[in-house]
Amino acid sequence: MNSADVAETAKIGDGSSVWHLAQVREDAQVGENCVIGRGAYVGTGVKMGDNCKLQNYALVYEPAELEDGVFVGPAAVFTNDHYPRSISPDGSPKRADDWEAVGVTCRTGASIGARAVCIAPVTIGRWAMVAAGSVVTKDVPDFALVAGVPARRIRWVGRAGVPLEDAGDGVWACPKTGDRFREAKNTLIEEPN
Repeated sequence: MNSADVAETAKIGDGSSVWHLAQVREDAQVGENCVIGRGAYVGTGVKMGDNCKLQNYALVYEPAELEDGVFVGPAAVFTNDHYPRSISPDGSPKRADDWEAVGVTCRTGASIGARAVCIAPVTIGRWAMVAAGSVVTKDVPDFALVAGVPARRIRWVGRAGVPLEDAGDGVWACPKTGDRFREAKNTLIEEPN
């Protein structure tokens, strides 16, 4: 018997699996061929594209949005509050309408390492990679590898996830796929094949 808790109004795409002790809240949308690991949490109204993987105990709070092919490592956390407090200044408990929910957006192919924390609101760019244990406090460009507390760009990576090699004159190349990129103003732009 599966002990996952999936709300009746959640939509789970064909071929997707939700493992034991996971919780998928009301109106969450999970695409096709996704994996939601043991003990993972998907908040109310969270949107996940196709082929995403949430590893064990990942916590994705609303209103996060994950595009296709996003990987979220074990015990990673996506926050959703600018100024988290349990109580208001007068000591009364905070209620749902006492704060503005803000979300983390992960673009296509992004990967978030184990125990990384993404402090909303931030956007993790296409094919970007967040190193394990990092704390992301600002947007991450496409193809960037960020690490540390707070996370900073330390390399560029390609679609294969391996570091790009400097090919000179602002051009970077993927040793695995041969894809080439041009760097301009702290962004990386794919060159046509």
